[in-house]
Amino acid sequence: QVQLVESGGGTVQPGGSLRLSCAASGSILSIYGMNWYRQVPGNQRELVAVITRGGSTRYAVSVQGRFTISRDNAENTVYLQMTSLKPEDTAVYYCNTMDGRNNYWGQGTQVTVSS
Repeated sequence: QVQLVESGGGTVQPGGSLRLSCAASGSILSIYGMNWYRQVPGNQRELVAVITRGGSTRYAVSVQGRFTISRDNAENTVYLQMTSLKPEDTAVYYCNTMDGRNNYWGQGTQVTVSS
């Protein structure tokens, strides 16, 4: 019912910046909010940032002050602006949302922070 497609991943040097995008389509009127998760291979998927339908945001402690989640309602797109990137930020980043019945996930986009 809802489709999510991430983009914007890539490789950057430590201290660099990257902006991820998540385009939503389908039955988007029913979604409650949007989230960004990340996952390192072999580890559990961790919540990074949240934005509610009302625009409130919250972040994992590890990214506070460095990452910003935002949205463009006209384009049904959610962004994750990442600055001051660290090697520890290297992961596959996933867009996530939910409606009254289901959770939805994008395919993930790889972010690599390396010298």
